[in-house]
Amino acid sequence: QVQLVESGGGLVQPGGSLRLSCIASGIIRSINAMAWYRQAPGKQRELVAAITSGGSTNYADSVKGRFAISRDNAKNTVYLQMNSLKPEDTAVYYCNADIRRGYYDSNNDYWGQGTQVTVSS
Repeated sequence: QVQLVESGGGLVQPGGSLRLSCIASGIIRSINAMAWYRQAPGKQRELVAAITSGGSTNYADSVKGRFAISRDNAKNTVYLQMNSLKPEDTAVYYCNADIRRGYYDSNNDYWGQGTQVTVSS
């Protein structure tokens, strides 16, 4: 019953900005880490940014200083602010969340459907 719904993707010019949002809904007891991944055509999916429930973050080297991940725990939402976008940032971006659905459940990974980000002039 857990669902991750993403929004905010689209077409943007180089140097521009976008903010992605992902809302987790359904039967949820708690959410540990949340993250954004991306996958470009012909390439493997890679971790872009991750954030713990306490707010600790880490980023791929390619996006450090340009992207910022944040979350609103009360809303079960994670954001990815993307600035100074480059053509090489073009990819399908996926939301990921480590979620425990019940008191006796272990955490499991859930994925969004993916949202296209295209950086082009």
